[in-house]
Amino acid sequence: MKPSSNGNGKLNGAGASRRNGHLALPGLNLPESSEPLRILCIGAHSDDIEIGCGGTLSQLARRTPQPEFRWVVFSAPGTRAREAQRGARKFLGAASTGAVRLHEFRDGYFPAQFDAIKDAFENIAREFRPDIVFTHTRNDRHQDHRVLSDLTWNTFRKHLILEYEIPKWDGDLGQPNIYVPLSGVVARRKTKALLDVFGTQRAKDWFSEETFLGLLRLRGIECRASDGYAEAFHARKVLFTL
Repeated sequence: MKPSSNGNGKLNGAGASRRNGHLALPGLNLPESSEPLRILCIGAHSDDIEIGCGGTLSQLARRTPQPEFRWVVFSAPGTRAREAQRGARKFLGAASTGAVRLHEFRDGYFPAQFDAIKDAFENIAREFRPDIVFTHTRNDRHQDHRVLSDLTWNTFRKHLILEYEIPKWDGDLGQPNIYVPLSGVVARRKTKALLDVFGTQRAKDWFSEETFLGLLRLRGIECRASDGYAEAFHARKVLFTL
């Protein structure tokens, strides 16, 4: 990763972008490469990846060369499988072709299915060698999410792992330390896609435009994003090469 938030490989300086008169935070860019990034996305349920990092993934999907994605959902039976496939297409576009892998582990019972889920992780590691892994945050209070976070760290020990957040009743949002600014267009497109794709979730009181845009706005404030929106992640280990 290169230090920059303005795309030129340098720390922000006099020419850096501003928000309300304030300089944007210095940032880190992914390095340019002739080889496509390999990106692994892990989610317990069909909407988790999209909620946690859909905006970031949609921007990564536009990189040149186009990244290779592996999109793995561990509880996606029936209608939820169709939602998972449609969600991947919405956020990755053409890059979703061949990327999606779905399982049907019982929702809410991942701790009791630990052995089988660990075997599934080992299969992923044999088939796909990612540069970046997106997964649930370790301190998520949903038991299924915690199992996947723990197994991500157990399985991928030489990789950049970014843990995404899911708003919920439990009130477990923490203090992230990695931010990806989103344009207002991308933020609203993400929110619209979530509401369009996941019809099975619309009756939940937290599954709303206000929830999703509100969290993006809060994280945008925390990093002084130029358009005021951002997704945020927990990065427990980052190698900063000078």
